[in-house]
Amino acid sequence: MLQNILLERKIYASEEHKMMQKMIQEFISNEIIDQIDEWEKKGMVSREIWKRAGELGLLCIDMPEIYGGGGLDFTFNALLIEEFAKKGISGPGFSLHSDIIAPYLLNYGTEAQKQKYLPLMAKGEIITAIGMTEPNCGSDLQAIRTTAEDKGDHYLVNGQKTFITNGYMCDMAVVAVRTNPKTENEGVTLLILESSMEGFTKGIPFKKIGMKSQDTAELFFDNVKVPKENRLGDEKMGFKIMMKELARERLTVGIFAVAGAEGAIENTIAYTTQRTAFNTPIAGFQNTQFKLAECASQMQIHQAFMDRCIELLADHKLSTESASMIKYSATDMCSKVVDECLQLFGGYGYMWDYPIARMYADNRVARIYAGTNEIMKIVIARGLLKDLLK
Repeated sequence: MLQNILLERKIYASEEHKMMQKMIQEFISNEIIDQIDEWEKKGMVSREIWKRAGELGLLCIDMPEIYGGGGLDFTFNALLIEEFAKKGISGPGFSLHSDIIAPYLLNYGTEAQKQKYLPLMAKGEIITAIGMTEPNCGSDLQAIRTTAEDKGDHYLVNGQKTFITNGYMCDMAVVAVRTNPKTENEGVTLLILESSMEGFTKGIPFKKIGMKSQDTAELFFDNVKVPKENRLGDEKMGFKIMMKELARERLTVGIFAVAGAEGAIENTIAYTTQRTAFNTPIAGFQNTQFKLAECASQMQIHQAFMDRCIELLADHKLSTESASMIKYSATDMCSKVVDECLQLFGGYGYMWDYPIARMYADNRVARIYAGTNEIMKIVIARGLLKDLLK
């Protein structure tokens, strides 16, 4: 019903997009929905679902075919994120794997690193994570304490990371470390660590308010010997690389938020047209109509801006400020929309068996990760006032 009034979206107009959308929807219906309860009990999804996604070509979609990817553009990655978000599916950490780790390797990795990891990532045979956040370091990435001591042909890594998506299941992680600590050459560097390395251990998945089937865990490093060939980019370039790649990460969060709001509205329309009160469908009351109209309007406005950001990213032209805008504004909007929708469900909206309850719990963290929304406003303001704030 919501589709009746939405603007036609040109970014997904091709037959290839429509075929991909149908395949994703069938994958969700046939192979994911029925497993969510079991995944939530375990605190993680199955490795089989990763391999199945790889078989279907749903991992690393926009990565070049020579590395096992689909060779398509980012709009297809965005389509996958949206279809999962509409159904409130937050467990499989496919987007972090495909939209963050794969570009890091593709853009900054050596040919040997690309050949070693990317084909396995595309097949779902290895699961990846990124280690930035630390217990005493959230959005302030320059304050990381994990160290990598130069030992000639290798580094010795010590420290820990927390709130790591795919953390418990990961086979490989790109980790931000501080190289050459307490010297003039000190700086943030990115290293590729494999979970099989001696001294690399993992905490048990966190028990979270939402995203219960997403394995979020701590990573610990105790004198982990990391070969120099596992450095991603040059020493001291880690912070610059992370800042450059964060635009894509923040856009993916925005995409999930806008599509999540759309899914919540669709779900609420279906419920309120069937559920009755005082012998009248809930959708027949003016309050319900006004709330749905407000939610749909906000979602549509954000969707238009999001589509433009997707186009810009596909053309490698998305600015840090625009990515920050869609991330902060869309996640704020989604939280408000889902809250309004849950209210229209009444008591049933608070029951975990209803998708709107999962959406309510899952979407709250979007205003925190990938940089808090407060940090997003700082980034935007610095862009607006860069001459003044030099």
